[in-house]
Amino acid sequence: MAKKPKSVHFSTSSPKSLLSSFSSFTSLPASPLNQTFSQSTMEETVEAAESIIKKWDPNSPSYTRIISLFSHSRKEAKEFIRCIRDLRRAMHFLISQHSQSAKLVLAQHLMQIAMARLEKEFFQILSSNRDQLDPESVSGHSSISSNSEFEDVMQSDDDEEDELKKAGETITKVEKAAALVMSDLKVIAETMISCGYGKECIKSYKLIRKSIVDEGLHLLGIEKCKISRFNRMDWGVLEHMIKNWIKAAKIGVITLLRGEKLLCDHVFSASSTIRESCFYEIVNEAGINLFRFPELVANKEKKSSPERIFRLMDLYAAISDLRPDIELIFHFDSVAAVKTLVISSLKKLKHSIHTSLTEYESTIQKDSSKAVTAGGGIHKLTRSTMSFISSLSEYSRVLSEILAEHPLKRNTRMLESYFTAPILEDEHNNHAVSVHLAWLILVFLCKLDIKAESYKDVSLSYLFLVNNIQFVVDTVRSTHLRNILGDDWLTKHEAKLRSYAANYEIAAWANVYISLPEKTSSTLSPEEAKAHFKRFHAAFEEAYMKQSSCVITDAKLRNELKVSIAKKIVLEYREFYGKYLPMLSKERNIEMLVRFKPDNLENYLSDLFHGTPILSGSSSSSLSSSSCISLGCVRN
Repeated sequence: MAKKPKSVHFSTSSPKSLLSSFSSFTSLPASPLNQTFSQSTMEETVEAAESIIKKWDPNSPSYTRIISLFSHSRKEAKEFIRCIRDLRRAMHFLISQHSQSAKLVLAQHLMQIAMARLEKEFFQILSSNRDQLDPESVSGHSSISSNSEFEDVMQSDDDEEDELKKAGETITKVEKAAALVMSDLKVIAETMISCGYGKECIKSYKLIRKSIVDEGLHLLGIEKCKISRFNRMDWGVLEHMIKNWIKAAKIGVITLLRGEKLLCDHVFSASSTIRESCFYEIVNEAGINLFRFPELVANKEKKSSPERIFRLMDLYAAISDLRPDIELIFHFDSVAAVKTLVISSLKKLKHSIHTSLTEYESTIQKDSSKAVTAGGGIHKLTRSTMSFISSLSEYSRVLSEILAEHPLKRNTRMLESYFTAPILEDEHNNHAVSVHLAWLILVFLCKLDIKAESYKDVSLSYLFLVNNIQFVVDTVRSTHLRNILGDDWLTKHEAKLRSYAANYEIAAWANVYISLPEKTSSTLSPEEAKAHFKRFHAAFEEAYMKQSSCVITDAKLRNELKVSIAKKIVLEYREFYGKYLPMLSKERNIEMLVRFKPDNLENYLSDLFHGTPILSGSSSSSLSSSSCISLGCVRN
């Protein structure tokens, strides 16, 4: 009779040797001796597990019933997990080879106790470590290895610290605490799932984590909103909500939902099916509530101001920036509804933004106000339009995506003759954006031409165009519009501005210019000289009275125009005055005949374009001012 092999006792502190021995046994030929030896080994494994598992029976009257195994001793926790894994292997063997064994009944009973303990531990870890498992800590943990510290149940406490150190030298204490908690959850989940108790494991996980996500969105101000209530909201209230939503969405996606995805992937890495199921139950409703808001905004009736478009573009930009994260977070088929909602929201926002652009253009064209601006100053439509268009230029990235699908089709020949789109280095400032913004300005300039016709005085019409085009040019030069429209656009409009300024001078001061004799004329007689003095004085007073109420808001342009007028009037008059005043020196009442000295003219002209009209009954002397236009450059 063959000698029975010596029974080998596997120490509970040596799971590696146990696993190695178990593997070697199963690789031997199936003989009665080997089967006996394997049965003996497996039965010893069950017996060894009994004392460890029963010590932590959650229904036991001992102190272990009220404390946490994983918090009490990580060494014992590792031993407990090792014991369950060994017990599972023993059960598999006994089921396949000795299904009637009494030890199998004991093993099944022990497994139920162990699973009850792990279920309790899992719930306690989840509920008592909310701070360590907050989304921000979990998100910061994304670079840490997903391998459980229990992967090798024999590693020491020093090994445990070494693993965390390798996982990330720069992680904070909070992140280290989160890593330990996540490791505990992962090993419990893996153990329960491998033993067929996954359902008990995920029940508490879904319950607790869903409450955390829902609470997180609530704290961020994300609430489920009824459509009827939403549609009754004033736009001012809604605008404030949009700003808050953008901030909340960034935190909600990048921190809250991304952190939840990382945690779920880590804890349930052993089962893709369970991982997807848990994630769906936890975040699907939250994701839909979060991204329902922009869709509601896009669908809201468009009865607000044109500035509504900027909040729509803010929403569009915010969602577009989050799109890569959304794609990664909601990649499971079960949560595809969230991605579908996001895509739908972007599509509807695109449509609303383009509609708003079209409506704004129509608003400019339909403006029919006949009121003129006093003194030919800047029209309120000019200020509002250029403020709007310059603000649009700050959204060139968003506009490029929208306008690429809606190329400009109106009066393209007219636009091409007016504007040549610059070659832009910035890919966001593409051709479609340049063309569309140039078109909006062109539509507005055409409206300016119509408004200029409302002035009865032609000179005021030209001055009105000078002021308003100067404002347009200044706005383009000082904003992002310059990058979009290019320097060629500025050059063309500055030339147009100079042309209108020259036309203003002719219309306003031509009678004054022609009241003096041409230089080629022969010497005048005293009577002819007197007639020219009278004609000049009358023409100057009439022009000055009309132009004194005019205004030029741009200081540089105002001074340039004064100097230009003074060069033509004062220098000509000074020469005429110096040549013919001596001829008339013996005339009686010479002061009444020659009322203006050349220096007086400089003073009068220096007071122009401030919008301070001179009463028609005022005398020439009352028009005098101590200020003076510098003509030194001319005199030299």
